[in-house]
Amino acid sequence: MRLQLKSVLSALIIACSILVGTVYADWAYAFVVYDGNTYVISKELVGQSQIGSLIGKVTKYSDREGTYSGNFSNRYPKGTEYYEIIGIKVHEAIAVKEKDGLFIKATYRGEYGGSRYDWISYLPYVIVVLLLLFGGFIMKRKFIR
Repeated sequence: MRLQLKSVLSALIIACSILVGTVYADWAYAFVVYDGNTYVISKELVGQSQIGSLIGKVTKYSDREGTYSGNFSNRYPKGTEYYEIIGIKVHEAIAVKEKDGLFIKATYRGEYGGSRYDWISYLPYVIVVLLLLFGGFIMKRKFIR
């Protein structure tokens, strides 16, 4: 019985360590990710009259290379807002609101290499479910004997 428990826990630890591997990206420029697409930050200001609807916000910031999920940025802090630019398709460019209230243009670069979803945040729930299933299996075996 203890050998089975140790085997299952070892397998779980190995599986988790495989899933948490790091993938590195080349950050040659400042960017934001919106809806799975990368937008490179330009130096071009967007006038207040050209700003359309709010379309999203930065959900994760990091200055360390890697791949992240959600509306990620390697320049702007969490909470920085993204806006449509009137007359320009979102697939071409968006406006990013700076701290001082100015808007900077970010042009579409391509699909982001990271995930749209932060699966790692669900890992604790998966582990709890697996442990509950394993506990149920052990309890069932005890009652059968």
